[in-house]
Amino acid sequence: MAADLTGVTWHKSSLSGSSGGNCVEVALVSASGHGSLRAVRDSKNPQGPKLLFTASGWSAFVEGVKLGEFDS
Repeated sequence: MAADLTGVTWHKSSLSGSSGGNCVEVALVSASGHGSLRAVRDSKNPQGPKLLFTASGWSAFVEGVKLGEFDS
């Protein structure tokens, strides 16, 4: 899946100020044939790779974060 991320508005959580630089940014993206996607990037490396989530994939990811499924 690919999307044109030119000109999208990236958002960083207001809670990320105390994270010591471990932040991600999220943007809402329109993608032909896919509806709305969520793009995620590392705020320290905005030119680096981006992840794309469908609406249902994003919901599942956020729920997993809330449940601590990605804690190490």
